[in-house]
Amino acid sequence: MTSETQAKIEKLINDNKIFVFMKGTKLMPMCGFSNNVVQILNSMGVPFETCDVLEEPEIRQGIKDYSSWPTIPQVYINGEFVGGSDVMIELYQKGELQQMLEVALAS
Repeated sequence: MTSETQAKIEKLINDNKIFVFMKGTKLMPMCGFSNNVVQILNSMGVPFETCDVLEEPEIRQGIKDYSSWPTIPQVYINGEFVGGSDVMIELYQKGELQQMLEVALAS
């Protein structure tokens, strides 16, 4: 990963309380896993931003290297890597995601 790509990834993560690297956009997810994450965040009524990795191939690979996580989507809350679709579903079902989001948005 180039230092430019790393800087761009870090800026996206640090400039947004809730950020998702995904396939497609929050208005038009391009895979089921990305759609799961968008639906969960929309159902919780929280503001979040996204990056369409299909439009930015250097970020598509770079984010995997950055997080050491092999799949997309990837969710960051308050600058911290949370996980992908399965992790988000699990946190949502346990009620833990609501608390994480409240803390992030309050800070």
